[in-house]
Amino acid sequence: MTDPEDRDDLFDDANGDLAIGDLESAVGKYRRCIQIDPDFFDGWHALGMALMKTGEIKEAIGAALKATTLKPNDLLAWTSLSQMYVQDGQIAEAENAKGKARILSLGGKIVRDADE
Repeated sequence: MTDPEDRDDLFDDANGDLAIGDLESAVGKYRRCIQIDPDFFDGWHALGMALMKTGEIKEAIGAALKATTLKPNDLLAWTSLSQMYVQDGQIAEAENAKGKARILSLGGKIVRDADE
């Protein structure tokens, strides 16, 4: 297994690629980050956002769902997921995710069902 420092360096490189608009390179590096550490929330969230920017909405939603599973009380993760659902035309799902973001913004917590 690669050590977490390599994951973090790779993540920083991917963020740099994203900043200069090299989306394909960023996506590839974010994918490697989550291969190294499948529970890396920041990697899943960033991958979802980069995929959304490349138009890969279905895959972006999958990455965002993984991020919300890893950190169900992360406001930004739910907000991002809602945006992705809107782009995909899944309005009911977008409203549901937006509602969870709203709960978190008011200081509440999201409780995941055991079967989710």
